[in-house]
Amino acid sequence: LDYIAQTFHYNVKASGVVPQISVIFGACAGGNAYSPALTDFVVMVENSSRMFVTGPDVIKTVTGEEITQEELGGATTHMELAGNTHYTATDDEDALDWVRDLLDHLPDNNHSISEIVESDFSPEITEDDMPLDNIIPDNPSQPYDVRDVIATIADDGDYMEIQEGRADNVVIAFGRIEGRVVGFVANQPLVFAGCLDIDASEKAARFVRTCDAFNIPLVLLVDVPGFLPGADQEYQGILRRGAKLLYAYAEASVPKITVTMRKAYGGAYCVMGSKGLGADVNLAWPTAQIAVMGAAGAVGFLHRRDIKAELERTGDATELVKKYEQAYEDHMLNPYLAAERGLIDEVILPSETRTRIARNLRLLRDKKIAWPARKHGNIPL
Repeated sequence: LDYIAQTFHYNVKASGVVPQISVIFGACAGGNAYSPALTDFVVMVENSSRMFVTGPDVIKTVTGEEITQEELGGATTHMELAGNTHYTATDDEDALDWVRDLLDHLPDNNHSISEIVESDFSPEITEDDMPLDNIIPDNPSQPYDVRDVIATIADDGDYMEIQEGRADNVVIAFGRIEGRVVGFVANQPLVFAGCLDIDASEKAARFVRTCDAFNIPLVLLVDVPGFLPGADQEYQGILRRGAKLLYAYAEASVPKITVTMRKAYGGAYCVMGSKGLGADVNLAWPTAQIAVMGAAGAVGFLHRRDIKAELERTGDATELVKKYEQAYEDHMLNPYLAAERGLIDEVILPSETRTRIARNLRLLRDKKIAWPARKHGNIPL
């Protein structure tokens, strides 16, 4: 037991100093299972990897519950439910290939940077950039795949998604811009309309801290209507657990660039790389909607007396509500008010996104931050 505890100690001492990757090829049970949980990345193999603290036999003896090893601690369980896995491999060879790809995106230690590779990056807008000008649907409630945005920005359309299949309302991925590794954090409108929830917040927070530890700049792609509402989210601690992403981003000292593509409402706007939280550069597309809330919610709150009076007078306030919503959209749901206040640095065409990010990353290459002297911060764990 003492040797196991010493392993944990070494894991913690190496954390943030060198990348730590765990690959589970068979069973990893009992106290030993905490070591992979302390590492930066965990890879499991479908139908062969197992990881749990207490096995099925002990659980049956103590609680009477019957469960298989696969259900309790298989790769799918740790990806979709527990969130402990960063990649589910189809076989052992696939697991090792993924690790090699991952190592290509990571530096040797926290005093170096990831390998810079030659790239066909064009400093001018190309035909490949143009689809972004039409990617945002006319209907603000219609989704699109944010992975298409990442693929357009990343060199050669190549990126490495992390934890695909876990909290897919946020996409996290490594990619390269001008041959240099960056970390993408993007809201995914295809899932929960891009809302943040507990799992997505923790997934993104962990990735942000990993990027910061290993000198990888952050690029945030924002389309977030808010935090996922619901009593269940509140009871499970969305305030504390959602604050992990807020804390991680505010503390990160690497270059941080935010692109607001469409919705950026309320507290979720603040969390997703806002200027006030410490973003270095905030870009916005003309379709950006930066506000406390959307039109329907705002009109119901701001004009409830007028709406109530209209209902009492005519029995139908539909046209009045539409009028107020249109006025709110015209005057409030745009990036220009935020730009006037210095919260948006530049409103750009979507097709300019790749080149603008690259230019700003060059400007931020030697960024340094001096923090107040302290032993360590107290992240809301």
